[in-house]
Amino acid sequence: MMSVFLSNLTSPPLLFFFLGGAAVIARSDLEIPGQVAKFLSLYLLFAIGFKGGVALSESAIDATVLFTLLSAMALSALIPVYTFALLRRRFPLADAAAIAATYGSVSAVTFVTAAGYLDMQGIVWSGYLVAAMALMESPAIIVGILLYNHLGNQQNVSAEALPWKQLLKEAVFNGSVFLIMGSMLAGWISGTEGMQQVAPLVKDLFLGVLCLFLLDMGIVAARRLRDAGQSRDGRSGGKMIRLMLLAGLLLPLFNASLGLGVGWLLGLTEGNALLFIVLAASASYIAVPAAMRLALPEANPGSYLTMSLAITFPFNLLVGIPVYHALVKWLL
Repeated sequence: MMSVFLSNLTSPPLLFFFLGGAAVIARSDLEIPGQVAKFLSLYLLFAIGFKGGVALSESAIDATVLFTLLSAMALSALIPVYTFALLRRRFPLADAAAIAATYGSVSAVTFVTAAGYLDMQGIVWSGYLVAAMALMESPAIIVGILLYNHLGNQQNVSAEALPWKQLLKEAVFNGSVFLIMGSMLAGWISGTEGMQQVAPLVKDLFLGVLCLFLLDMGIVAARRLRDAGQSRDGRSGGKMIRLMLLAGLLLPLFNASLGLGVGWLLGLTEGNALLFIVLAASASYIAVPAAMRLALPEANPGSYLTMSLAITFPFNLLVGIPVYHALVKWLL
């Protein structure tokens, strides 16, 4: 486990993530412009989707693939249920529902980082995991809203009051989901020949762009954590910060163990099992916040966004991925 941990710790993407955090601590004016950061995220979603589609075109759609996709969707619906049950008495109801949806959904950047980690290790993974990632976005959002709607009647919340049409549109046609699914479809249709045409863009530049993107994410995550500490004071505020830290660290570990068990039952290969666990352990900070702003505006982004982006995301990058990989190698 230690060798895997050290390998991840010295990887260029993670080092640039640390550099972004160090820039905030040092109060440097280092910053990646918003439009550039958006371009980097679009590139990563395009590249990983296209590579996954090409890989999918080269593999047969068998029972393992279908059961993996169904299991991914089931996990996305299940995780918000027990997360909400655990947190509803410790957070405001709307916050608990938003956090539940956040941890049931996925982080595309964590997935991309794990895929890059596997590529650097020379470990093969299958393109259908990209489809699993995209399919896990919507169920968690919908279940989170349903849980809040079911228990929020005392707050005059009703199914008719929720903008379900807009919510479903946001969950299914969110830009990140739409791009990665569309890129995967393009890669699946064009196949190996298409990959040869775009290989300089999709393969050669991938690691460098990932480094720049994680530099920006390090800056954002450090700022979120700093702002969370500054915005809450007093004993109750300190207690809430500790609760957020505890939940933000324990939830990915528990969800990862669940993903590990499912991966073992499905008989996944080493690379596929690691990516499946990462999907289960990650938390969304793109699709879910966009949907929560629409459906649960009373939920505090300082809770669910800080937990996912400033706590769980760096934890998975620094500790989670190597630990999950070591567990996969031990069990599978």
